[in-house]
Amino acid sequence: MSLVRHSFANGVMTITLADTERRNALSADLTNELSDAIDEAEGRADVRVIVMTNEGTTFCAGANLSDRSVKGSPRAPVDPMALFGRFRHSPKPYVGRIKGHCVAGGMGLAAAMDISVAVDTAKFGFTEVRVGVAPAMISVLCLPKIRPVDARAAFLRGHRFSAGEAARMGLITEVASEGDLDRKIDDIVADLLAGAPGAIAASKTLLARVPTMSETDAFAWTAELSAGLFRGEEAREGISAFLEKRPASWVPPSDTGDVVS
Repeated sequence: MSLVRHSFANGVMTITLADTERRNALSADLTNELSDAIDEAEGRADVRVIVMTNEGTTFCAGANLSDRSVKGSPRAPVDPMALFGRFRHSPKPYVGRIKGHCVAGGMGLAAAMDISVAVDTAKFGFTEVRVGVAPAMISVLCLPKIRPVDARAAFLRGHRFSAGEAARMGLITEVASEGDLDRKIDDIVADLLAGAPGAIAASKTLLARVPTMSETDAFAWTAELSAGLFRGEEAREGISAFLEKRPASWVPPSDTGDVVS
């Protein structure tokens, strides 16, 4: 049985973590299947948005501790760039539909999403210290999103906290009731599909690069990027559509039927 499932409809690939028996822990098998799903999403031109979600009551419980130990000796951890880094460097937007608890390494998966909505009953937590380790690799993703004072308390206490607190800290985007979760996700996806694919990719590059640059370098690089975008086909089409008061060519028709593969 697959630990990760995926389906496609109207420009959106939904990737579902489905190892409910192990609470979607990041085992070698699950991460390999997840990488395969991401490969397909990244390789298909018709996939414009990827939604990451879960079956069961847990979005992701972090590392599979039994998978990390062979005869009591630690095994090499999952390569963080092979998993978490892919979301950050992808030109496509990833949306987290977090319908369950999220702890330890799962916090890195949640933080790696470009936009995320969690169900209001979900619990979050950097629980690593309670099993004798630290939130090392996921700190690369989580620390840029949260205030140092919040990070210090969460990393050192190892306690669980609410989805509302996770949103306040900046780890996720917002919280929804279970009945409102799909509407929130649908609204976000509609907004993303209204944006030009190349412009979305450029915006993700801005988010990744500008914070690492000096002000002088950032202004020089963004001026060059902006000029190139304004010369591009997407800008010509987008500006024409705006002036002609019509949807741009990349905006899907509102009455498109579902096609699942």
